[in-house]
Amino acid sequence: MSHEHEAQGREPEPAAGAVEVPRVLPEVGRPRDAIFDEMTALAADDRDWRTGRTFGLVFDGGEDVRAVGRDAYVRFMSENALNPMAFPSLGRMHADVVAMTAGLLHHPRPSGDVGFMTAGGTESLLMSVKAARERGRARGVSDPKMVIPTSAHAAFDKGGESFGVEVVRIPVRGDFRADLDATAAAVDHRTVLVAGSAPGYPHGVIDPIPELAAVAAGVDANFHVDACMGGMVLPFMEQLGEPVAPWDFRVPGITSISVDLHKYGYTPKGASVILYAEEARRLDQVFLFDGWSGGFYASPAMLGTRSGGPIAGAWAVLQYVGASGYRELTRVTLDAARRIAVGTRAVDGLDVVGEPDMTLLAIRGAAGSGLDVFAVEDGLKARGWHLDRQSDPESIHATVSRGNVAAVDDFLADLSAAASEAAGHRADNRATTYSSLD
Repeated sequence: MSHEHEAQGREPEPAAGAVEVPRVLPEVGRPRDAIFDEMTALAADDRDWRTGRTFGLVFDGGEDVRAVGRDAYVRFMSENALNPMAFPSLGRMHADVVAMTAGLLHHPRPSGDVGFMTAGGTESLLMSVKAARERGRARGVSDPKMVIPTSAHAAFDKGGESFGVEVVRIPVRGDFRADLDATAAAVDHRTVLVAGSAPGYPHGVIDPIPELAAVAAGVDANFHVDACMGGMVLPFMEQLGEPVAPWDFRVPGITSISVDLHKYGYTPKGASVILYAEEARRLDQVFLFDGWSGGFYASPAMLGTRSGGPIAGAWAVLQYVGASGYRELTRVTLDAARRIAVGTRAVDGLDVVGEPDMTLLAIRGAAGSGLDVFAVEDGLKARGWHLDRQSDPESIHATVSRGNVAAVDDFLADLSAAASEAAGHRADNRATTYSSLD
């Protein structure tokens, strides 16, 4: 595209202190270098996850892993996974990714037709709700509900709103795991879904999966395990000889499990997998329609058109890292998380919520200390760290991954300094924003 009149297509730079408005489409295209220079400037205030100071949001397996995922993603980013008949390469890679994930989770039939890839954990959880609703309809449930602990991901509520399933949240016990008695009391003939987490995001603990599955089976409801965070850690912890509570397809009564590959699988973003114990339950997820003039339409998830990039990126990274690589990534990350937990408890006035089962932990003020953990977070933020705030109890959340390993000592030093500064102070901002509308 010609840029000989590019100047007329540019907007003037905003004056100092002016409020910027969204850019309108330029009449004449801008030069590539100018575009990328502006992107660099726009990113000036972004968190620099490459230094290990961002806990969560970005999962960095290292430059070599990142390069493999990036190159594979770019190679297939324009191919459309809507139609694997047109792009059989994507169909094959999709099947391979599903089969590899199913094998890790001890599926009795680890093949490419036991699940689907989705765009992320939220979409996988949405699909678990949709599948449960469809099964419920088949047995005559017209007013379905799901029963989940208060620690379960907000995407279940999004699924309830999207698919017309009432959400009943039950309390967690003192150890922050799902309360079995409360769950059993809440289920009835309307219940189409019960869910547990392995582990739950807020506190990093695994719910009592076998017992919850039995409760679900008692009312003929689906039981979904949200292993979006743990699905690519817990199998390798077990291979390393670590004790891991039962949570995968070896547990009777599990209907489906979700695993995010773009978290601890370190693949490019847009790669999650939902697996089903039975073929019929897998088909409950699928949307089929032949009532329009465009031809037969089949969609396994929320999206229609989707880039082949995440599929190819996941396929390439899984094969590049391999089981031994994931065991090593798990080993160093688990060690880092445990060092942070021990170091946090050594700081006067701070404690860790519960007893985390893997690499997620929440930091709170120690009982009776009076230390405001949000004031501590303010101090960490001023030092360049990013941690999410949580409630019930008030805490700051650290999703520890490979990218944080080298920064553990710096984090603990800054955590101690921030705690000292926060003594006697209370943060004005009490917001606990996990995500934003911006």
